[in-house]
Amino acid sequence: MRIAVSGVHYCGKTTLIESLLEHLPGYASVDEPYYLLEEEGYEFAHPPTVEDFEEQIKRSVAVIKESGDNTIFDRSPLDYLAYALVAAKESPFDECVDVENLLQMMNDAIALLDLIVYIPIESRILVPNCQDLKFRRNVEATLQEMLLEDSLEILDDIEVLEVTGSLEKRVKMVRSFL
Repeated sequence: MRIAVSGVHYCGKTTLIESLLEHLPGYASVDEPYYLLEEEGYEFAHPPTVEDFEEQIKRSVAVIKESGDNTIFDRSPLDYLAYALVAAKESPFDECVDVENLLQMMNDAIALLDLIVYIPIESRILVPNCQDLKFRRNVEATLQEMLLEDSLEILDDIEVLEVTGSLEKRVKMVRSFL
């Protein structure tokens, strides 16, 4: 199976992936595209721009297409689309997102996923004070619409599993699903 773990920053994605790898022998993980691009020399703006999020979409699509079975991805292309849409909406520079073009680019990669594990914001997870909490909540709302309501009508037969609670509970929910 190819599994993407989705959610906003500081929701526990990486921690869940690390724990899942301990419980799912034979699975490998792929780092978040942000870190892959950074390792390759890509320089992100601070805060990231729509263009930065589009680059992450492209990298996410590439790693999914290059992957084999039994892979867990830290984020899906839809995560970055949610970030891009909110960044464009909140940008003072009148940025726009070519959603149709991005959906065409990511459609084949999304179709390769068997499961998207969605982690919503939970108040028990601490977020550093330097984070823009309004931006984070807006991305969360956009991502929820995409994943839980399939607002983009791109998920077809892909299962979306929302997991909440302690790490142990989240792992148990994923394992029970599998």
